[in-house]
Amino acid sequence: MKCNLNSLYLCVQDMKRAIKFYEVFLERPVTVRDEIYSVFDINGFRLGLFAYKKMGEYHTFGNNCLPSLEVADKDILERKLNGMQVVFPVTKIEKNWVCEFKDSEGNYMEMTAPVCSFLIAGGVGVNILKKIRNLFLCFKQFFRKRL
Repeated sequence: MKCNLNSLYLCVQDMKRAIKFYEVFLERPVTVRDEIYSVFDINGFRLGLFAYKKMGEYHTFGNNCLPSLEVADKDILERKLNGMQVVFPVTKIEKNWVCEFKDSEGNYMEMTAPVCSFLIAGGVGVNILKKIRNLFLCFKQFFRKRL
C-alpha cells in the first residue's frame, strides 16, 4: 500500500486562543482561519485546529497520539519551551533531544532536535565552536562503534 500522511488535526476548545498559540509557536500566520476548522501549512503538511464543541462532538484530551515537531538544534528546542507547560523534560534519546509539552488547549505535543545539530542546515543559535565540538563528538561516537 502506498500512502501519504499530509495532515493532522488537533481538537481545540477556543479557536482564537489556539490560533494565537500556534502562530507564536510556529512563527507563522494561520493559513486558513475559520471558527470550526483552521489550518497551518507547515512546508506542505496541513496542521488543522478543530473546534469540536461547535460541532457537538465529544473529545478526551491526552497523550495517546502526539504530533512531533522537529527543530534544527537543542538551543531552538529549549527556547521554544520557554513558558510552556513541560510534561516530559528535554532528554537525550539515542540521536535526538526529545521533550513533550501541553499546548494552550491541553493537547500533548512532542518536539525533537538532532543531537548532531551541525548536520542541519542553518542551525540558528549554535555558534561555530559548538558546531565543531558537536562534529568532533559525533565522529568520536561514530568511530567508537566501528572499532
